[in-house]
Amino acid sequence: MSSVSQKAVSVSAPSLQPEPSLLKQPKAVWAVFFACIIAFMGLGLVDPILPAIAKNMNATPSQVTLLFTSYNAVMAIAMLITGSISSRLGIKWTLLLGIVVIAVFSALGGASNNIWALVGLRGGWGLGNALFVATALAAIVSLSNSGTAKAIILYEAAIGLGISVGPLLGGWLGGMSWRGPFFGVATLMVVAFIGLISLMPKQHSGGQTKGKKKTSLLDPFRALKHYSLLVFGIAAALYNFGFFTLLAYAPFVMGLDEHGLGFVFLGWGILLAITSVFMAPKLQQSFGTVKSMCLMLFLFAIVLLAMGIWTSTQWVIIAAVIFAGALLGNNNTLITTAVMNATNVERSTASAAYSFLRFLGGAIAPYMAGKLAELYNPHVPFIVGAGFVLVSVLFILANAKHVKHVDDVEAGH
Repeated sequence: MSSVSQKAVSVSAPSLQPEPSLLKQPKAVWAVFFACIIAFMGLGLVDPILPAIAKNMNATPSQVTLLFTSYNAVMAIAMLITGSISSRLGIKWTLLLGIVVIAVFSALGGASNNIWALVGLRGGWGLGNALFVATALAAIVSLSNSGTAKAIILYEAAIGLGISVGPLLGGWLGGMSWRGPFFGVATLMVVAFIGLISLMPKQHSGGQTKGKKKTSLLDPFRALKHYSLLVFGIAAALYNFGFFTLLAYAPFVMGLDEHGLGFVFLGWGILLAITSVFMAPKLQQSFGTVKSMCLMLFLFAIVLLAMGIWTSTQWVIIAAVIFAGALLGNNNTLITTAVMNATNVERSTASAAYSFLRFLGGAIAPYMAGKLAELYNPHVPFIVGAGFVLVSVLFILANAKHVKHVDDVEAGH
């Protein structure tokens, strides 16, 4: 156990030991990086076509937001089995299985003619994403030659690029037909499959590696006995109420077509990608992980509150969505780094446990936002989302003594 602890400290202190450049990575890392971009396109890809889906399928906004709910709910539950599957299939085959599942359900979604069928198929897409996403972080960290901290930044950059390109592609293909983005992802996943199967090394393709026990289905629940991991997981679930309110409900109040929504969320995603790679490490160095995280979340709550007050003012909503990308980019890198350093639990297990809690919030929030707007008015979802994000800050601060060691690990103390 102590050797694991020493390893966690040594690889997490990039400031004390010289490491290779972030950009000098093995080909396998770039193959996973590219596949990550495509996988995360799925998150923002449907944003520009949400109003179009509602119109073409005679669905209400709350019904359409179920596309996020089913996706995140299945992801949350599936996160609990990803470690068990990857420890048996190996990282490479788990990634490939995830890609195949995403491609199949995305293509079936594009062929569907019913909102409830589409909601169900998005759930299947979420299963593929869970298999891929949880394993991709472990793959990039293990394959990278530049240390854990920089590997996480690379992973977050892939997320940012995927989330930013997704809406642009979704807007472009969605301008032709709302089915276009679904078929587009299926096609790109075939490309990602070819890249991974040819570039991933053989040692990552087998099942159980020598000397490494298979992961149990109960391991993620056992990991949550570590209070620091539980704190970050609950905080992420609360913050995701704000994140997915912005992602799933904001398109309905902007009054833009598919192309316009695509460009707004492109701006949002570009800021998310840039800050996750360049700004978050500087904040971490200057103020520490936990303080920086709380600051970003507090500012995000203020942005959501502004969106709730000026919901009918188009330019405020557009500007707020784009600016929120910077706050979310910083926070995503900060909280992922914190989770990786929170315990001595195996990283893939810690990621699965944390993601389970995080996506539970992401499953409830979209539908809740749509329902609140239908029951009350369009202002309420954003105000409620701001409240949840603020509670996440207070929750972290109330449990500061349980998470302060994260900054000590980062500093290499």
